[in-house]
Amino acid sequence: MADLAARARDLDTQHAATDRRSLFHLPAGVVYLDGNSLGPLSRGAEEAVTDAVRRQWGEQLIRAWNESDWWGAPERIGDRIGALVGAAPGQVVVTDSTSVNLFKAVVAASRLRPGRSTVLTDPDSFPTDLYITRSAADLLGLTVELVPVGEAPARIAELGDSLALASYSQVDYRTGELWDLPALTRAAHDVGALACWDLCHSAGVLDVGLDDGAADLAVGCGYKYLSGGPGAPAFVYVATRHLAGFDTPLAGWNGHATPFAMSREYTPAPTITRARVGTAPMLSVLALEGALAAYDGLAVGQVRERSLSLTGFFLECLDALGIGLPVATPAEEARRGSQVSLRHPEAYAVVQALIARGVIGDFREPDIVRLGFAPLYLSHADVLAAAQHLEQVLSRREFEREDYRTRAAVT
Repeated sequence: MADLAARARDLDTQHAATDRRSLFHLPAGVVYLDGNSLGPLSRGAEEAVTDAVRRQWGEQLIRAWNESDWWGAPERIGDRIGALVGAAPGQVVVTDSTSVNLFKAVVAASRLRPGRSTVLTDPDSFPTDLYITRSAADLLGLTVELVPVGEAPARIAELGDSLALASYSQVDYRTGELWDLPALTRAAHDVGALACWDLCHSAGVLDVGLDDGAADLAVGCGYKYLSGGPGAPAFVYVATRHLAGFDTPLAGWNGHATPFAMSREYTPAPTITRARVGTAPMLSVLALEGALAAYDGLAVGQVRERSLSLTGFFLECLDALGIGLPVATPAEEARRGSQVSLRHPEAYAVVQALIARGVIGDFREPDIVRLGFAPLYLSHADVLAAAQHLEQVLSRREFEREDYRTRAAVT
């Protein structure tokens, strides 16, 4: 145990330059391993909302649309997120929810590839991705095929010019497995199709590399690793080469080329603004902008290095403490996102027992104990503490308590 504690101290010293814990509100005695579901409150978000309410809304009133550039915030913040996901300026806009943005992307991809009949996606995608993809396909008369990522390149080649879009998540939301964005994108391009990526579990913690990977479209949320707050607005990426042809199915006034001309006819903006629909929820948008200040001075590669160190050390702790649960997350760094998922037949109760000890993770069906390692505010000392609590939950069989087995509405 002393060796692990010493190693945690050494690793925290090595990664001191990327420690941003002081920029977040984290309750004393809590190890927060659920930032991949809801990021904690950042001081930047708190200050941004306070200013937006008291000064901008409170004093500027409607003038804030111009004086504080509320109108340009979705593109301004989109560029900030773009820097984190490897997108040059002008390709990302903050707007709507991930679900709504995915609907836009699937429909727009079909219109960019007319005459093609099939959309490919992962049966293990987060359920809303499946629901949205099917609903868009039903409206368009397309066929949706559910093909696991590992089998996708071969199926893409078989489908050939009937494939319109391959739509996948970069990181599996349950297991944390990281998929090869450039390789799958190339496979889609080889048959003339497009590739869309869900970045909900990668934005802010991985070298996503949208431009370098030649991605066509991408969507992601603002409330997980980006810590924009509950229900924070999402973002959508449209590669520059597709902007002129990005034909959104939701033609709203915010996406108009001249919105205040109040024209009866819709003319899409020539820029990424065309992906906007209605008026943005400004308090949430500005909270997200404030939260992103935690990345100031950091390269995303540095964040990724810290993430890998944290998850790698947790796997090391599992071995050293004799925790023999099956690990659903790949051990190889190149295949691991910023979480570690373990399997246990009483996974829900294990998570509740950990929460009672101050280690907050979450549960995913059917048997996943999901632990997210958000690198900006977690330390290696936190990682060791979490592993020690897990060992005690298991060895003392605390998960057998009946109250830990009773499901809450949100799991």
